[in-house]
Amino acid sequence: MGILDDAKETAEAAAKKVSRAVEDQVDRAKDKVEEVKAEANVKKAEAERDATKARNEAKDHLRDD
Repeated sequence: MGILDDAKETAEAAAKKVSRAVEDQVDRAKDKVEEVKAEANVKKAEAERDATKARNEAKDHLRDD
């Protein structure tokens, strides 16, 4: 029965290796999604900042006239 035990251990080791590889890929995908969301939030904040700046400049221009 030594051969069967060896085969079973080899199959278990391979399954664990595949499982770890899948988990790593899932983690990488989640990290990429978080990165994209963070970049989108930064762009949104920059756009809001630019809009506020433009609005304030327009108000200042109206006050000066």
